[in-house]
Amino acid sequence: MHASTRTGPYDVLVIGGGIIGLVTAWRAAQRGLRTAVADPSPGGGAALVAAGMLAAVTELHYGEQALLALNLASARRYPDFTAELEEASGRDTGYRACGTLAVALDADDRAHLRELGAFQRRCGLEAEWLTGRECRRLEPMLAPGVQGGLRVDGDHQTDPRRLAAALLTACERAGVTLRRAAVARVLLDGDRAAGAELADGERIAAGQTVLAAGSHSARVAGLPDAVLPPVRPVKGQTLRLRIPEAYRPFLSRTVRAVVRGNPVYLVPRENGELVIGATTEELGWDTTVTAGGVYELLRDAHELVPGLTELPLAETSAGLRPGSPDNAPLLGPTDLPGLHLATGHHRNGVLLTPLTGDVMAEALTTGRLPEEARPFTPRRFAAPAGPRPASPVQEPSA
Repeated sequence: MHASTRTGPYDVLVIGGGIIGLVTAWRAAQRGLRTAVADPSPGGGAALVAAGMLAAVTELHYGEQALLALNLASARRYPDFTAELEEASGRDTGYRACGTLAVALDADDRAHLRELGAFQRRCGLEAEWLTGRECRRLEPMLAPGVQGGLRVDGDHQTDPRRLAAALLTACERAGVTLRRAAVARVLLDGDRAAGAELADGERIAAGQTVLAAGSHSARVAGLPDAVLPPVRPVKGQTLRLRIPEAYRPFLSRTVRAVVRGNPVYLVPRENGELVIGATTEELGWDTTVTAGGVYELLRDAHELVPGLTELPLAETSAGLRPGSPDNAPLLGPTDLPGLHLATGHHRNGVLLTPLTGDVMAEALTTGRLPEEARPFTPRRFAAPAGPRPASPVQEPSA
């Protein structure tokens, strides 16, 4: 055991250095708050696996209209956010305003997709129905059997790996202190959060602490059960294929579908990468890439775009999304003074990055949540049931 040392005090300590933790730290530092991030591998986490679809419209699920408003608000921020971040970091984030095409492969899929399109339009969203022929005219690599689809020009994409790298650089340039170590426990000073003790014994004192450790947020020791976030790990497997120059352009936009009840998407990058994802598996902390997961993704993607089987397979990966009971994030102050949450983003972490940074900066400087974020206060949930884990967080956050 290392001898205990004490550093700080900081105005803000962010526990977790994934894209949500980093954007929170960056925005806090821009507000003049002395800020530190504790994470063994800042810039890592679920972003290394995510495809980066900014799909507020095509990700719409029934019963999630409140979340839709939050997603749309963040999507509107993305162009300006990207420009500011790229200038601040000197790094490209891979943002593309290329649109999305959701297609149907059989009559049942077609009926479901048309119903979803009608629901989207009732929500005030822009989605244009196309025939199968019109879909193939837009994307000639689509399978001949495509029955129709929804064209959504407002759903864009970014590259989460490059986004995380840019946020890490922006944090460093803004003066954020990075402590590359796991958090052993949150420190309390009476009835308020006061920072954290790291696995190496270092104690970081802070006026406000933000728990942004992704799916690991409920595993951080030292907190009362009443404020532990009800988040769980949701496994997702993705594939990365390489598009040789001779095959480009392969796809011009994100293409997605439901094949035999399984959602699948293909996200083409400007650098010649094609990301295929993603499975949704409730398997606890397992991050194994399985033969079955790879097979199912390739099988379903092949039904959409048969020509992709000629492409080199460059990478397989698996990560853990932080799921919440209502699939929506937990943002802002908790019932423990000095403790804020920024976790539970589930499948929308990349999309909600700009808005989360703005919301958390406002909460940290004023103590109040902006109006659009108030439905997502952590106080909407009771304390989670079950045993209390006490092991240090050893993995990067989401």
